[in-house]
Amino acid sequence: MAATKILLSLLSLFSFLPSSFSIPTETLREAAVTLSNSGYLSMSLTLPLVSNSLLPHTPSLTIFSPCDTAFTQSGQPPLSILRLHFSPLSFPLNSLESLSLGAKIPTLFPNHSLTITSTGYDISLNGVKIRDSPVYDDGSLVILGVDRFFDPGFGASGQNLGCSVKVSSDYYSYNEASRVLKSKGYSVMASFLDLQLMAGFKDKTALTIFAPVDEVIKAFLGDLSEYSSMFRKHVVPCKIMWGDLVNFDDGVVLETYLKGFGITVSTSGDNLMLNDQASVNFPDMYHNDWLVIHGLRSILMEPESEYSFLDDGDDEF
Repeated sequence: MAATKILLSLLSLFSFLPSSFSIPTETLREAAVTLSNSGYLSMSLTLPLVSNSLLPHTPSLTIFSPCDTAFTQSGQPPLSILRLHFSPLSFPLNSLESLSLGAKIPTLFPNHSLTITSTGYDISLNGVKIRDSPVYDDGSLVILGVDRFFDPGFGASGQNLGCSVKVSSDYYSYNEASRVLKSKGYSVMASFLDLQLMAGFKDKTALTIFAPVDEVIKAFLGDLSEYSSMFRKHVVPCKIMWGDLVNFDDGVVLETYLKGFGITVSTSGDNLMLNDQASVNFPDMYHNDWLVIHGLRSILMEPESEYSFLDDGDDEF
């Protein structure tokens, strides 16, 4: 009851918004009430307080609202962090779901954007999952729920790009990919596919395979027991086409199926580098609905820093 009285009092602050503000005052009032009724009381109380100083003079807006638990755990965030949760564009949930992995979402925090880190039905931004249904959407103002506050330093110093895309296609075979690899001079990686080294992976998961060329990988092959780890460190549990890969920020780290091994994306001149030493010489060599293969000039070596990623086959994607 007390929270309701406070909210009703704060809603009067919308009356002081300048007349040039593009989103109607009544829309903001309605959105604040909807937030309160939907379990986002903290943001409903925050919105009237920050509207005059924070919201832009634009005809559209998307608010990524942290849940009440996030406010309880983190306390009231500074204005800069709140700016990261406001985008001056309207992004209905279906629009976000159509964006490619690595796409950027502009925010009101200067020089900071949000990055699409998983796509499809389990979409996430900066590694934070977007809840399945919108809190509010009238076309110009969209409010989507998130489980925690975004990290403004995400991607700046090698944060993990946790991407996971489920496959809807009923066709899930490596036969065609194997044939293409063999025809292009990547027979060793094709043999790994034929040896069923994918058997420990979760079914129906989209994949990116970075395939070293034969003359390079043959020099590193030893005991048969090493084949699985050699293969797993070149496989990422999401489909990343070349056009998406080249748009990643320097320092983004891709999870792999080999525990403790990550692939750091960076640029050197006009070249895209993986772990600072491997470059892609055959982008998009093969791709289908759920798989893309990029050819490499060298194998992927251990990154400079250790990252803790996925146990072999233990984690669901």
